[in-house]
Amino acid sequence: MRPLQLSPETAIKLAEALNVPLEQLMHMPQHILVKKLMELEQQPKEES
Repeated sequence: MRPLQLSPETAIKLAEALNVPLEQLMHMPQHILVKKLMELEQQPKEES
């Protein structure tokens, strides 16, 4: 399986948003990444 084709900036932002290590994110299957992103969107957004 090939690593995801993401820019370094996008990869860092996604890793922080999903709270996963960068290495784990880069080797995550694409369908799992999409599922996690959808779950992240479903969560209520907290305003600070």
